[in-house]
Amino acid sequence: MIIALILALAALLSLLLVRLTGRRRNLKALENPAEHLRAVDIDAFRNLVDPSEEQFLRVNLAPAEFRKIQRERLRAAVDYVSCAAQNAGVLLRVADAGRRSSDPATAEAAEKLVNNALRLRLYALHAIPRLYLGMIFPGARISAGSMAESYEQMTRLIVLLGCLQYPTGGVSAAL
Repeated sequence: MIIALILALAALLSLLLVRLTGRRRNLKALENPAEHLRAVDIDAFRNLVDPSEEQFLRVNLAPAEFRKIQRERLRAAVDYVSCAAQNAGVLLRVADAGRRSSDPATAEAAEKLVNNALRLRLYALHAIPRLYLGMIFPGARISAGSMAESYEQMTRLIVLLGCLQYPTGGVSAAL
């Protein structure tokens, strides 16, 4: 019962955090989207949530040191997830404008980007509470690896959309 309450509270707090940070930044996102995008190192994120890396640390560190390091790793993973969710919000604005294009290929790419960005933001809402739960209980198994694939797919789609919308300038012209 207590764990359910903690999870519900963490979910509400993460939802509030994503909504507050995303809304303020996304208002001006269409003016210059590249200003609002933050770098996300997918390989570093994968390393932070890799179960084999966690097992390696568990075996090679003292229990107290493992718990401390694992909490730090999960805090960093929360930062990556938050950045990815923010980027997805910015790209939602860009893709929404692209959906109204008269070119069917551009509209289709924009629609795929919207769907992927929404899925990524929803995944972030689920992943952040799980990561915080992992900080509270460092031995708990946390799975957030599929977020990396979703983010990479979203990145490929924004490049495609930029190339379709701005054939001469590519994605740099779109952003």
